[in-house]
Order: sequence, then C-alpha cells, then structure tokens
Amino acid sequence: MDHSNYSSFHGFILLGFSDHPNLEMILSGVIAVFYLITLVGNSTIILACHLDSHLHTPMYFFLRKLSFLDLCFTSSIVPQMLVNLWGPEKTISYAGCIIQLYVYMWLGSVECLLLAIMSYDRFTAVCKPLHYLVIMSPNLCLRMIIMAWSISLANSVVLCTLTLNLPRCGNKLLDHFLCELPAMIKIACVDTTTVEMSVFALGIVIVLTPLTFILISYGYIVKAVIRMKSKAGQRKAMNTCGSHLTVVSIFYGTIIYMYLQPGSSASKDQGKFLTLFYTIVTPSLNPLIYTLRNKDMKGALKKLLGSHHESAKGKRS
Repeated sequence: MDHSNYSSFHGFILLGFSDHPNLEMILSGVIAVFYLITLVGNSTIILACHLDSHLHTPMYFFLRKLSFLDLCFTSSIVPQMLVNLWGPEKTISYAGCIIQLYVYMWLGSVECLLLAIMSYDRFTAVCKPLHYLVIMSPNLCLRMIIMAWSISLANSVVLCTLTLNLPRCGNKLLDHFLCELPAMIKIACVDTTTVEMSVFALGIVIVLTPLTFILISYGYIVKAVIRMKSKAGQRKAMNTCGSHLTVVSIFYGTIIYMYLQPGSSASKDQGKFLTLFYTIVTPSLNPLIYTLRNKDMKGALKKLLGSHHESAKGKRS
C-alpha cells in the first residue's frame, strides 16, 4: 500500500489487513454476512419482545436492551470497515475516528455492565421467585439501565480523552481496521505507561467487577437449582441461565484477553481477529443463543412469523 498519497491527509489510515488483499475480499464477505445476521436477528428479538405481551417481563426487557445495544455496537464499526475492505481507500477522517473511538468504548462498556445486570435478574428469578416482580420493578430496571449507560459514558470520556491527548508526532497509520484504544495508544510518540495503566485500572472496574458479580450471582443460582425438587424447574432455570452464561463467556473471554494485559498484548493479527470476534461474531450469535434454548422466545417468534404469513396470505387473496 502506497502511503505517500496521504501525506497531506488530516485523518488516519486504517491498515487493517491491507498486506493481505485476498484475505480482505474474503473478510468483507464474511463480515457482511455476519452483519446481516446481526441486523435481522436482533431486530427480530426486539420486535418479538415488544409485540408479545407474555414477554413484557424484566428478563425480556433486558434482552431487548441487549439486542438494541448489539445493533448500535456493530453499526458503529461495520459500515466504515466494509468501505475500507472493499475499496483502495483505507482512510477515516479525524472527526470520524474520534466519534468511532468514543462510541465504540461507550457501547462496549455498556455491554459489560448490562450482562451483569442480566445476571442479577436471573439471580432474583431463581433464588427469590416469589418476590421477583416486586424486586425487579419497572422503576428499578429503568434505573439500572440508566446507570449502566451513564457509568459507561464516563469511562469512555476519561479513557478516550487521555488517549487522544497523547502526542502522535504526525503518525497517522493505525495498524487496525477501526479506531480502537490500543491501536491509538501505539502510535503515540511518548511514554504511554500512565495511559496504559489507566486503561488497565478502569478495565478492572468496567470488566472484572461486573464479571465477579456475575460469577457470584451464578454461584447462588447453582445452589438454588441443586435444591429444587422439580426436574422441570431445574431444566428451565439452567436453560435460561445457560444462554446468558454462554454469551458472558464469549464476550468477556475476548475482552479480558484484549484489554487486561498491562504492558503486553496479543500479537498483531491475533488482536485484529479477536476484535472481529467480539465486535461482529458475538452480536450475531446472541439472538441464536437466546432463542434456540428459550421456549417463550421460540413461541413468540412462531407467532410473529405466523401473523406475518397470515397477513401475506390475506393480501394475496
């Protein structure tokens, strides 16, 4: 790739996989497919949860918020990524890069906290079923969502501002396919130890604290399930909680590997593929994970598809 044409460009050059043009073509197709699955899958969940009155419960309220979050998360990244993969231009404007960095960090942080909130919802449903609807009141659910978005916004503002204030001495080559925090830190021309440690410290607050809360919640859930006398109740609890735990494992596993390694990181290409995994693959898998093991959701989807089929037949006749 010839960088001389970009000497007067005021934005950033996203190298991505430009050293492997054949891989770029394959990736663009794969990413486009996963993005389509994400759009269709998460939009369907939002619609089903909204239209089916049986799904107007705290659990599906949070699932609807997770689907909306996944739609926003991938949409803040994928369109720009596909433009860069498909064409010879690998650039992003300075303003576009800043917006992407702040939004990406904000939404990623919200997902960490939202998964923790969902674990509390499952803990309450399994361990305190008689008081579930009283504890998980609409007011509390809304306040927890607002808290998650507010804390995440503060985290994004602090980390992104610290990173953007690092002098870059004219460096504009980002060895990534998006404006990501570690990639932005790497092009700084000063010692970045303080910023890296800040990223690590806030990463513990945003990533490890919610994960610890999730693990504690599931410890109590497992104890409650073991005490259940009904096998059907055990299966229902494990199916519901198993879906959430699968999503947690996939999302947190890659996030921890990427962000909680002070002074070191994954290899160059490995880091890029890990980023692809938790930004594109995981949001597309979430709808499948939550619907395939959930009878209520499958029932709502059948009703949704059935009503659509009936309306289509009515129009034809």
